[in-house]
Amino acid sequence: MHPEFPQEGIIHLNHAAVGPWPRRTEEAVCRFAGENVGHGSRDYLQWMRHVDATRELARALIGAPAADDIAFVKNTSEALSMVAFGLDWKPGDNVVFPAGEFPSNRVVWLAAAERFGIEAREVPIGEEPERDLLAACDAQTKLVAASAVRYDSGMRIDIQALGAELRARRILFCVDAIQHLGALPFDAPGCHADFVMADAHKWLLAPEGIGVFYVNPEIRERLTLQEYGWNMLAHAGDFSNPEIEPAASARRFEPGSPNMLGIHALHASLSLLLETGLDTVDHDIREHWLHLEDGLRSLDCHILTPKGRRAGILTFRPPVEDLDALYASLQGHGILCALRGGGIRFSPHFYLTREQIDHALEFLRESLRTTRTVRTS
Repeated sequence: MHPEFPQEGIIHLNHAAVGPWPRRTEEAVCRFAGENVGHGSRDYLQWMRHVDATRELARALIGAPAADDIAFVKNTSEALSMVAFGLDWKPGDNVVFPAGEFPSNRVVWLAAAERFGIEAREVPIGEEPERDLLAACDAQTKLVAASAVRYDSGMRIDIQALGAELRARRILFCVDAIQHLGALPFDAPGCHADFVMADAHKWLLAPEGIGVFYVNPEIRERLTLQEYGWNMLAHAGDFSNPEIEPAASARRFEPGSPNMLGIHALHASLSLLLETGLDTVDHDIREHWLHLEDGLRSLDCHILTPKGRRAGILTFRPPVEDLDALYASLQGHGILCALRGGGIRFSPHFYLTREQIDHALEFLRESLRTTRTVRTS
């Protein structure tokens, strides 16, 4: 058992939904709460320095050129909305995005289409999603939005190849990275992303209510601001200054007081991932994924995640009719997972052990045997 994750009675195979906190994050939250109880806001300037330090960790995670390129947001949906309603849409423009996306990366574009009178092109994708998305683009396409990893099937899109072609065509690229960040290395400039956003509560192993938002500094000022407040001003802290000039940095997307509690927790969680190393995290997740795949195939399960496009998610269809009952049995015995994409979704993180993976597979084997016995009796 990993010392940062002393979990009891569960095997957490559901990091694509809501991940657990490591021990250090619990300690950081308790320490911050203790400071509040014992000293009030005496150390507020130190807390602000902690915001800066966390911004630097997020920069390293995303591969951004500078910490000033990172804003803290409430969640992925908020950042997507900032893009959808901040761009200078013109009549005849269109936005392209894959069909079947998680609602966060769908409803904002449909709402923008209704608001601005643009076309929202929801594109069915197949084995080569990059080709399908590019084929739907034309001279009026302003932006392509896509999840780096699909929430349901776990299919990983080649964002480097897609981003390079979009940059060549002068089309903006928006990447919902919530199922990527924390599970795989990420390079925002390398994939030519103009916007990247992700909640912290999945693979980043941090709380809900805090997320990261990267904006390409070359186009930062092209986003019309939708929210205003004291913290997004160039002169934040100079409360008597009457000017409303936004900060030149991504802080312009942070209108009010920061989520100090969430930022302290995020700092602790990111420190674990970066100390471990994203290459190591990727390697360990891949080993778990491949071991699960072998075990599931031995149980006659059909793997729904496309071959060769692995990230952290493995979705499979077991040989049973009552999928809901099997899912409920897994959950009830502490094997945390999800029903997604017509199957059961496993999403293991790096810290799990081979013994935990084998235990989950053995329980699934026994459940399938019992289910088959009941069905044939």
